[in-house]
Amino acid sequence: MKSAIVADSTILIGLERIQHLDILHALFEPLLVPPEVYAEFGVHVPWLVVADYSDKSLFQELCAQVHSGEAAALTLACEKEVPIILDDQQARSVGRRMGLAITGTVGVLIQAKKQGIILGIKPILDSLEMAGFYMDGNLRKEALRLAKE
Repeated sequence: MKSAIVADSTILIGLERIQHLDILHALFEPLLVPPEVYAEFGVHVPWLVVADYSDKSLFQELCAQVHSGEAAALTLACEKEVPIILDDQQARSVGRRMGLAITGTVGVLIQAKKQGIILGIKPILDSLEMAGFYMDGNLRKEALRLAKE
């Protein structure tokens, strides 16, 4: 069963660059993004749900700590009470302090492999890195271990 989640632009841009955006659609429904993230992503995807948030004061408070797209995504996840996909360490730290369930691009790939949506994460990680996605070497090693690759 698919579950709702909020995404920041990093995973959207990364997976779109390597033509694997369909992984998100296979795992999550709805996949929510605030208008700021949608504008930053800049690609129309029919199953991507643009959802606004109402707590403008929380958004402003978060903007003092993280990029506006991340602040908007954090605000939306908080209001909808759903998990969020974030890769930026500062944004993840803020999200944890807010009590949000957080995963990142690597976590999504591991989940996709466990559910049989993809056969392996290594080729996708390689493609992401070639497309400019930064990944710490320790994270990569741990991801491959968890994916049994």
